[in-house]
Amino acid sequence: MEQQSSNLMSAQIHFVNACFSLVHIPLHRYKAYLQPILRLVFPVDPPNGGAQHGFSWANRYPFLNISITPTECSIVCLKSLAEELFNTTAISSTNSNDAIIFSEDLVVMSVEGEGLEAGKRVLELTSPLALAGISIFFITTYFSDYIIVPARSKGQVVRALEDRGFRFEESAEAYVNPAARRDRNRSSTSSCGHLSPSTPPPTTVDELQSRTFALLERHGILPRVDADVRLLQCAGRRNDSDSSPTDEMALQVGLTKCLLYQPRFLSLTLTENEAASLLLDRRLISNFEPNNVLLGNKEDFLIPIMLDLQPLPLEATGIVCGVAGKLAGGPADGPLSNAIEMLYLSTARTGTVMVEEKDLGHAMEVLRAEKKNGEK
Repeated sequence: MEQQSSNLMSAQIHFVNACFSLVHIPLHRYKAYLQPILRLVFPVDPPNGGAQHGFSWANRYPFLNISITPTECSIVCLKSLAEELFNTTAISSTNSNDAIIFSEDLVVMSVEGEGLEAGKRVLELTSPLALAGISIFFITTYFSDYIIVPARSKGQVVRALEDRGFRFEESAEAYVNPAARRDRNRSSTSSCGHLSPSTPPPTTVDELQSRTFALLERHGILPRVDADVRLLQCAGRRNDSDSSPTDEMALQVGLTKCLLYQPRFLSLTLTENEAASLLLDRRLISNFEPNNVLLGNKEDFLIPIMLDLQPLPLEATGIVCGVAGKLAGGPADGPLSNAIEMLYLSTARTGTVMVEEKDLGHAMEVLRAEKKNGEK
């Protein structure tokens, strides 16, 4: 395990300097909020706190994610824009048939680095935070990974990273890991509660996995596959000498077409420093012409496995790490060669694991086997 942790030595973790909100829109209300969604994706003027110097429409925000899935529309955007565009009272309850702006302020961390496959990276990045009892969202994009945590937990996040060997480097304006000293099965020193106030936090990833699947079992949350959805991971082209205004316009037109007709699955991430990143239903690819507008392999499909987390409170912890640990970490007592490569997308009420088509059967076997173990 120590070798696996050491692969994070090159990772850099940046805190995005802005305050964000999480918005949930039920699918039956999507059309009612289509205009605010389009205004959010294609703003007339850069928002306060956004990039003022970017050359591309895609670089106007420090961070934005809009995800439309078979269960919901979920948005992470600047708090000021959530309040301006969605005109909904901020509440913490999930019992609503209309749009919800969750009252919890959020901070976003971008993670850059090489050395691990995507699935193992999910596990390695989330395990110290999960073991510290910190609730997280995780979004894998074409270029980077993003971890979203409650703003009130930022201090705990910093301590958990420092316990893992990360230190703030002013020259990089990021937390870097010059010498990963901790095994992934070691606990953070944080004493924050985990699944309930009376339950001590788990001390190993294996224990975290067991607790996570027991929690899912208690609430009747089962992995579900939508047989009609096949996803492609793509990206727009950077606004440089290799791109053209025509590429920019074609990408905007393609996104507009997708959003107008309430896509079955589309996740769009925009940031200050990267081109637009997309996860989209393969049937939407025809909206992007010419064919070279989007980067990425158009033949390798990903299959989404969805966990409906609506019965759980927003602050529930350990879900991302627990599921990733079971799939990407391989069996607790087995070789890592049995691990399943995966991506992860957190939305307001759903956790979505994405695996290659060839790994779908194995992934479902692993998740169902863990369910059976929890019943014993």
